[in-house]
Formats: sequence, structure tokens, C-alpha cells
Amino acid sequence: MDRYPLIAITGGTGWLGQRLVAALTGELAALAPQAAGAGRIRCLVEPGARGGWLKKAGVECVTGDIRDSQAVAALLDGARDALVYHLAGVIHPPGRTKLLHEVNVGGAQLVLEAARKADAGRLVMMSSNSPFGANRRPEDVFDEDSPFNPYMGYGRSKMEMERLCALAMGRAGMPEIVIARAPWFYGPGQPPRQTQFFTMIRRGRFPLMGRGENRRSMGYVDNLALGLLLCGTQDRAANKVYWLADARPYPMAEVVRTVADVLREDFGMDAAEKPLRVPGLIADGARLADAALQVCGIYHQKIHVLSEMNLTIACSIARAREELGFDPPVSLREGMRNSIAWCLEQGYRI
Repeated sequence: MDRYPLIAITGGTGWLGQRLVAALTGELAALAPQAAGAGRIRCLVEPGARGGWLKKAGVECVTGDIRDSQAVAALLDGARDALVYHLAGVIHPPGRTKLLHEVNVGGAQLVLEAARKADAGRLVMMSSNSPFGANRRPEDVFDEDSPFNPYMGYGRSKMEMERLCALAMGRAGMPEIVIARAPWFYGPGQPPRQTQFFTMIRRGRFPLMGRGENRRSMGYVDNLALGLLLCGTQDRAANKVYWLADARPYPMAEVVRTVADVLREDFGMDAAEKPLRVPGLIADGARLADAALQVCGIYHQKIHVLSEMNLTIACSIARAREELGFDPPVSLREGMRNSIAWCLEQGYRI
């Protein structure tokens, strides 16, 4: 990482951003020894976010909102030849959908422009599976050439972000741009909704749709952090797009079974032997409700999450394997064990 005089990060206090910073500051040396001692690191910290741990780790902090052009400019002040990670974004907006465009599209525009003005070296932009919707069949996977088919407002906002990046790629005066697409996160630092996921599985209340054969790509946060490091450092990545995820997609039944097994076998907890099996029509109904609400500018997180539960949303990481040497080391079971251990360390009840 010493090729860059500065590494600037938006979203450094977020779920994935925390693990990327940990890798860059040497806390995850076993995962990414090449990242340790990365030199100067600077993060944009949202007002009210807990950023004290960043300063203790030697990270420079700029307080400001990703929608504030002056804050973004301050983050990239003196960032000539720097590596910039743009991870800040909104997935589940509180109440109103307009925040999706303001943050995910507007924020990306500001970062692209500020990186150009600063003459940054490379810009890694975080995208998602949502611009591509759901796979048509359980055996299908998305690759880097899959067409856009955005899922709801979040998917549209990330599609617009990717289009902005595609227009900027290779333009005179622009830094190298890499788009990294990631699916459903899991791992330490998780928000309350993920802890609730574990609780529902333990109590046998998680709604497994049908036989649970629909597949989901998932990304353990340390696996994703490793992929982001490779996007930032590998020459072949310049002006390309990569899917980053665990080694393979998982049938939902396997995900639920793995969590229950870890709770019982690794933590000695009583966990339901069987999930709550429900017809996929429930998710179909939630999808209709979600779409209707979002047309009105309203976002309801639980309805939105339920609406995806019978869909296959799976990707291939073949290009990242071949071109970047991306080999995600953490398995689903190990990742879930680490996730649950982190919850218990924080005092959360499962």
C-alpha cells in the first residue's frame, strides 16, 4: 500500500468500512499482511458517528456529511495520487426514499468531482447486487456483464452511481476507477437487524420460504475488505468492475441451518431444530407492498427485507479470482461464528 501517499475513505465508521480500516492499520494482519502499515489514512466521519477509535488507530478524521461538497473536498485536500475508497451509502433509509438518491447518487457525484480536482490516483467505488435485481432461476449467477435490472429505490440509486462511474472511467483528468459490487454483508460490527436475524433463527421464527432452495451470495466483511484491498492495489483492476463475495452462493436453507448449528454446537445455546416454513407468496405480497410504498416515497425496512426472502440473488467472483487473485478465506460457518461471538461480546442478546 506504500505506493499511495494517502488513503482516503468515506464510510470508514460503517459496517464494512470498519473492517477495511482495521486491515489498513494492521489489526487484520493475518488476513491481509500486505496492507499493514499503509501510511496516512484519512476518513470522513459523519456528525454523531463514533470516530474516537479511528483517532486512537492514528487515522486522520474529517467530520462532515457525504452530501456536503466542502466536507468531501476537505477529505481529499492534498490527495494527489491518493487511493480513495467510497463506501458511504444508505441501504435502509429512515422513513423516506429520497435519501437514497441524495446519498448514493449525490454523494458519489461529489466524490468523483473532488477526486478529479485533487488528481487522486485511484478511486474504488462500492456498489451492490441491487442494481441487478434477482436471478431468474436458482442456478443462475450474475457476472460483471449482467444487464441492469434494479430492485426498488436502492437498486436504482446504485445503478445511477455505476453509470456515473462508467461515464467517468478513462476520461482525461479522472483517476483510475474500480467498481466493487458486494452482496448481503455479515460479520463483526453488524447492525441490529442482523442480530435479530440470529434471534429469529434461534427461536424458530425465521420465515424460510418454501424449501429454502433460493440462493444468496453473501460477503463476510473481512472477505470483502480483502477484495477491496486488491481492487485498490492490483494494476489490472484499473477502470474495471468486480463482484466480491464469499466463495460461493448459499441456499437459504443452508444459511439458516448453519446459524442454528453454530448457536448449538459452538455456543451451547438452545436453537430450534426447524425454521418457520412459509409459502413464497408471503414474500411476493411483501414485494408488491414494498413497491407501492416506495412509489409514494415511503420506505419500510421489514417489508423490504421480507420481499427478498424467496429470491435468488447470486453472483460469480470468477473475474476477481482470475484477475485480482481474490480468494476469500473465511467460510460461512467461521464467519457466522465470528459474527455471533461479536454480538455476545457487545452484550447483545440472541
